[in-house]
Amino acid sequence: MTLTVKFIGSLRHVTGKSQLRMDHVNGMSLGDLLVKMSPEAPELKKSLGDMETDDSPLNALILVNGMEISVLDGLKTKLSDGDEIVFVPVIHGG
Repeated sequence: MTLTVKFIGSLRHVTGKSQLRMDHVNGMSLGDLLVKMSPEAPELKKSLGDMETDDSPLNALILVNGMEISVLDGLKTKLSDGDEIVFVPVIHGG
């Protein structure tokens, strides 16, 4: 039971990886995955911004099976075996 996690653009450089395979646990949410990924990609948390609250904007678009998490359940989105999670960096500016 695995999940595929992909990093696009500058997040590849931050993590030093283009993708990870992570074990899936029943009931795991996207937020749980981010915590579980910390040892594998410790710099990712700094790059994403504040993940403590669901209403804080992250510095990346996160897609679960091609759907942006804001149309799902945010960081509370439940993951299933075989899901693909993609992190796409967002550039803020004015």
